[in-house]
Amino acid sequence: MDQYILIFRGGDTHVHTSKDSKRERDYIQSWTDWMSGLGQKGILAGGEPLQTTGKQVNGKDKVVIDGPYVDAKEMVGGYLIVNANDIDDAVEISKGCPIFVENGKVEVRPIQKR
Repeated sequence: MDQYILIFRGGDTHVHTSKDSKRERDYIQSWTDWMSGLGQKGILAGGEPLQTTGKQVNGKDKVVIDGPYVDAKEMVGGYLIVNANDIDDAVEISKGCPIFVENGKVEVRPIQKR
């Protein structure tokens, strides 16, 4: 098996900024359930949510700007590393992600072997 990173972009609800409404609690729980299922199947190799703050360093002049994103819909909210047979298998795994409920995106990338 190879490892792939699933990079989560967009979505309206984030674990660090949720307001504790029933809808948001249920949504966060759907992430917990999905990741627990991946762990039980031996698919989940790691991952973490990211805070919504940060900085970007850009270009040859190394200009620093506040915020890890240009558009909130493109903000990277977190990532998982999964074990999969190939990229198509990793894409199928990603399709179970709750982020799609909030019209988010998942970028699937192979991790370079050393």
